[in-house]
Amino acid sequence: MDLEIISREWIKPSSPTPSHHKTYKLCLFDQYIGHHFPSVLLFYPLNQNLHLSSTLVDIDHIVSERLQLLKQSLSEVLTLYYPLAGRIKDDISVDCNDEGIYFVEARSKIPLNQFLNQPSRFSIGKFSPVNNSDKKEQTEELYVGQIQVTVFACGGFAICICLSHKICDVTSTISFMKCWSAVTQKNIEVAIRPDCNAASLFPPSDEFLSELTFAAQVFPFVKTGGRVATRRFVFEAKAIAKLKAKATSSSVQNPSSVEVVSALLSKRIFAAMKKRSGSHKPNLIRHLVNLRRRIKPPIANYCMGNLIWFANALCTEKESNLPGLVTKLREAIEIVNGDFVKSLQGDERSVNHRKVVRDVLEVSSKAEDMITFTSWCNGGLYNVDFGWGKPVWMSFCQDESPPAFMNLIILMDTRLGDGIEALASLHEEDIACLERDEELLAFTKGRMSDYPPLLDLILSHSSKL
Repeated sequence: MDLEIISREWIKPSSPTPSHHKTYKLCLFDQYIGHHFPSVLLFYPLNQNLHLSSTLVDIDHIVSERLQLLKQSLSEVLTLYYPLAGRIKDDISVDCNDEGIYFVEARSKIPLNQFLNQPSRFSIGKFSPVNNSDKKEQTEELYVGQIQVTVFACGGFAICICLSHKICDVTSTISFMKCWSAVTQKNIEVAIRPDCNAASLFPPSDEFLSELTFAAQVFPFVKTGGRVATRRFVFEAKAIAKLKAKATSSSVQNPSSVEVVSALLSKRIFAAMKKRSGSHKPNLIRHLVNLRRRIKPPIANYCMGNLIWFANALCTEKESNLPGLVTKLREAIEIVNGDFVKSLQGDERSVNHRKVVRDVLEVSSKAEDMITFTSWCNGGLYNVDFGWGKPVWMSFCQDESPPAFMNLIILMDTRLGDGIEALASLHEEDIACLERDEELLAFTKGRMSDYPPLLDLILSHSSKL
């Protein structure tokens, strides 16, 4: 799928950032996150909210109007999310200089339905502005936000938002998208101003240790000598109900959908890893936890920053069945509670932070392999409506450095909201094992190619996508 880049420009805030907001302070957790660009990718057909025959619709005019509206509303929302229009200055601050967000406009010669019929990891990567930007400038300038809007031949859109992980976790990114879509629709009362005060809750540390960064924790598990492959596994509501029944035990009642899907994937992935490595050492499950829900009192999701921590479950072969893995995972998540969060605040925060990270490193040293899970479920991405309807699909773009995403599983809602899609980026040999894994295939829907066809998941839209 060839794309033509139409333009690259900077979208600046519609009004200047006040002088007292010119420096945005990073919080403690931001310090330990690298400057890379996770992405959220949403697909919108043209024909939503259009009740006219396609022969009577001026597609070019509609596309032009929508592009202009997106740029104008982005400029307005950047006055609220002013750090996104700045530059990362150092490990503790962003220079909010209003230089703007990097905006790429692209065109595809194929219609949206043709792409959705058989997307691949490599074609999806073309929607990322990170892959279509000036790499030298990106490295030297350390700008914060990048967005690409790709227009399909039919007039459908793909909108890819990439915000530096240095200042935004996925919760922050979703909040920004909801605010942007509300401003686009002129629903100003719905456009919630972000809370930019995470540094007051978790002040940065003067004793920053590079060996304790999240990247340093992951690096020992990045295997050499093999390529990363990505597959999409779809778990429908009926399959999840069966998994919950199998996973229920005296230790865990009412397991969640995320818990049982994570446990099944961990079980089958670890089996594939064991077959490849021959090791009998324990394996580590890491699940990203949103600290906003754990702080006492809880804070809102529109608080910017990397307010996240990893729950770590070290699993032996004795705990490799579904109930055992769910139990271990829940126990690990419950450790990241209000008391844990409180220990990372106050005068002893730096000492306590170094201690908990070193504890993580010690646990990690006992493991042969690790899987990292991050859940976007219940984030509301399928409700992000810019005024022409809700997205028909969402996904994730990888940049051109796949080792950074080795052994990463992203859990997302299905479009109807009752199932889970899992995007798994693993060693290609492990993926090959999963494609033949009967236990996994018994609970997943779709043909196990690079990505299964998506049109069967988009039943409520016509072939005019």
